[in-house]
Formats: sequence, structure tokens, C-alpha cells
Amino acid sequence: MQMIQRIRLICILASATISVAAKLPAPLPEDISLPFTLDYALEHSFAILQAKQRIQEQYGVELEVAASVRPAISLNSRYSEQDEQLVGFENASESDWLVSLQIRQTLFAGGGLGAAIRAQRALSQAALYELQVQVEATLQEVQTRYYDVLLARETIQVEEQNIDLLKQQLANTESRFAAGAVSHFDVLQANVSLANAQPAIIRARNRLRVAVAELKQSIGYAAPGTDQIEHLRFIGALEVNLQAYDLSESLAIARQRRPELKQLSLIADARKAGIDVARAGFWPRLDLVGSYDLRRSYDSDDARFEDPEDGWFVGLESTWPIWDSGSTRGRVVQARSQLRQNQLTLREAGLAIEVEVRRALSELQGAAELVLAAREVSGQAEEALRLANERYTVGNSTFLDTLQARVALTEARNNELQANYSYLISTVNLKRAIGETEYNLIE
Repeated sequence: MQMIQRIRLICILASATISVAAKLPAPLPEDISLPFTLDYALEHSFAILQAKQRIQEQYGVELEVAASVRPAISLNSRYSEQDEQLVGFENASESDWLVSLQIRQTLFAGGGLGAAIRAQRALSQAALYELQVQVEATLQEVQTRYYDVLLARETIQVEEQNIDLLKQQLANTESRFAAGAVSHFDVLQANVSLANAQPAIIRARNRLRVAVAELKQSIGYAAPGTDQIEHLRFIGALEVNLQAYDLSESLAIARQRRPELKQLSLIADARKAGIDVARAGFWPRLDLVGSYDLRRSYDSDDARFEDPEDGWFVGLESTWPIWDSGSTRGRVVQARSQLRQNQLTLREAGLAIEVEVRRALSELQGAAELVLAAREVSGQAEEALRLANERYTVGNSTFLDTLQARVALTEARNNELQANYSYLISTVNLKRAIGETEYNLIE
């Protein structure tokens, strides 16, 4: 019962969210954090909104199926005219009319109606787990896009630091050239190095613009126009805290938490009930029918509406398809096959999730090793550049030595950023693989 109430609540929220999403979204705040993007995606992501609507669709089908076990009341009417040449019996008239209030209640249908209700309820609950699957997939994408933005932004900072170093190097070289300590060739090399650093920062800025656009797409921000990104401040940095995950424990958590497995299990329940629905065709169907009729009085020679005849009728109707040329048996075979297919899909999904967890854990371990190595190399590169600058200042090294140290430092910083980024993405992927999320709509 709690699950049904939750489904109804989500259906109500889905309708409200769709009406809100149809309006133009408010401008994004200047300070954007990862929690803000996740919360925004929960309310505005088109994939999540579509999943909510599929829940509402399944709830509507459930209402339709449940109506089959309740009485059906209908008001029927008929009015007809015929040629007077066809009137051949006494008190007949060219006009005739009938108004009938009918009621029909199914008393027995071979268990098919109850099985259909059970099947649809299982499918409605499966749709709720489908929403959870979509929520986790969307939030995984949003986190990845957010880290893409941070990577592009911090890459720009590294390239800006590189340009600052090159400008300082150029100023130092020009000063030494004016003092006659170096040749004009060193000044040319410094200018060329500074010019060659410009394309890297241009590419980094372009990646930032693309990353912001992809992030807006992931969270469902669909404002018209061309929003500039200069005023947006993305909070956070590519900083990592190394964590250890146990393989056996991760696999056990994944088998327990992954909503895909629960969704397929519920679909299997629906397929089992579908077999009972198909088998109901072997049994008779019994309906209680009744009506109250109001029609033309045949005691008069016209079809006037005055003094009509009225009365009630009640009875039983039974239908038993003794021979249907095997159509019912065919439906049973189909239902059993659908159940087997679903069971195979469930086993396949379990194996795929196990492989996904193993892959994600292996990638996380590799990313952790890269983070440790990159940290060490970055520190060594900074020290190497400091020593190269000191030696060049006193004339104990060439400009090429300083340039190589500067290139090595920029590469080390970019490698450290990439290592941190890879570790954060691997963490997101592992949490998705084991079903670890802070946004659980079901439990």
C-alpha cells in the first residue's frame, strides 16, 4: 500500500513539475555548486520528467485494469425511422425509440481479472524503479559534466600561470640582453615561447564554454538566448580524498541496491501473473446484467413520448469458448516465453552489473595510483624550474634548459589535474555501479 501511495504522489508531482518546467526557467545564480546542479536536475532534467510521466501512464493503466472488476453502468438510447411500406403489423409505427439504463458486473472470469490487476500493479512499481534508474543515471551525467567544467577552468589557470612564467622569462631575458649577458637569439626564443603558449589557453577557454553548455543540457536548463559564462562562478576544485573500496563488499551492495535488478524482478512478477491472465481463456466468463428500459408504448399507433412503457430486467450471461482453434493456448505459450525471457534478462543484468562494479573499482584503483604519482612529479617539476631559473640568472645554464623546465612544469600540472579529474569521475562511476546515492526516491 505504501508503494501505491508513493506512485500516486509521484504522479501528482510529475504533473506539477511539467507545468512548472513549461515556463521559462529563472536565470542561473552567479555562484553554482555541485549540489545546486544535482537539485536542479532532479526538477528540470527532461529524462527524469519523462520517467515521471511514464509512472503516471502506468498508474492510468492500473486504474483502467482495476475498473474491470467493478460494475459498469451505461445509458443507451435508440431512435429509428422506417418507410411506411415496411410497417406490416398492428399498432406498428414508422418511428421507434428506446432508452435503457444498463449495469454489468463480472462475477467470474477464470481468475484473469485479478491476475491482470496484480500484473499491472507490479508494472507500476517497476516504473517507479525505472525512475530511480533514470535519476541515478542523470545525476551521474551531471556530476561528470560539472567536473568537466572544473577541469576546463583549472586548465585555463594552469595555462595562465604558464603565460605568466613566460612573461617573467621574457622580461628577465630582455634585461639580461640589455646588460649584454645573453644574445638576441635568447630574446627571440622567449618571444616565440610566449606566442606558442597562446593556442593552449584559447583551446582551454573553448573547452570551458562547451563544458558549461553540456552541463546546462544535463540539468535541463533550457533558457533561450545566448548566456555568457563569464559571470558564472563554479564552486569547488579538482581535489581528491583517496578512499578504499572492497570488491566483495561492493558487489554485495550492488546486488542489494541496484534499482535495475528490482525493476526486472517486478517485471518478472508481472509476467507470472500474465500466464494466469492467458489461462483464463480456458474458463467460462459469467456476468450479472440488468437494465431499466423506457420505450415507446405499442398500444398506440404513433411514437409519441407520452405514456411510454417501462420495466426492469436482470439476468446472468455466460460465455465459454469451447473451441478457439488454439488461440488461448498460443497466448499461454507467449506468456511463458515472456517470463523466461525476463528471467534471462535479469540474470544477464546481474552479470553485467558485476562486471560494471569490477571495471569501476579497477579504474578507481588505477586513478588513485596516477594521483599519487602526479603529485610527486608536480612538486619535483616546480623545484626543477626554480633551480633552472637561478642557474640561468647567474649564467650557469642556457635558455633552453629553463624552457624545458617550464614545459615540464606545465605538463606536470596538467597531468595532476587530469589525474584528479579521472579519480573523481571513477568515484562517481563506482558509486553509480554499486547503487550508492543520496537521492533514493523509493526507500
